[in-house]
Amino acid sequence: MPLHVVAIGKKHESWVTEGIERYQKRLKAPFMLEWVLLPHSSLDGISARQEESERLLSRLSGYDIIILLDERGNLLNSAQLSSMLSGHLDHSRKVALVIGGAFGVTDELRRKADMVWSLSPLVFPHQLVRLIVTEQIYRAQEIARGGSYHHE
Repeated sequence: MPLHVVAIGKKHESWVTEGIERYQKRLKAPFMLEWVLLPHSSLDGISARQEESERLLSRLSGYDIIILLDERGNLLNSAQLSSMLSGHLDHSRKVALVIGGAFGVTDELRRKADMVWSLSPLVFPHQLVRLIVTEQIYRAQEIARGGSYHHE
């Protein structure tokens, strides 16, 4: 059962697609990724956040574990991420990684998340976040299998 990335945003730009494909083709079960890209809201501010969060929530029913990406979340090192994901995947839990839109997500969606994960306290463009997440999932896989990709 693959990990699902449910994200607000447009289709991957070519440079992002190339980077994502570089890592995604190396992924093996159970670390494989499936993408669900939902379009940006045509609204602004709080209204956009509400609409996008409702659409994200409608795609999340049935997931055991919801991990929301947000710069105000918990920082994990790569070994911690690998351990956490491996634990969920070893127990056949369905995992969704959620990337909200430019205006963030509602408190309701934040409460539904089992974990809020921060890649960094910096804010990154959503396209770049997708690439970083894909690389980190590959790194987590390699740590879990004892591969040589990750160096301590």
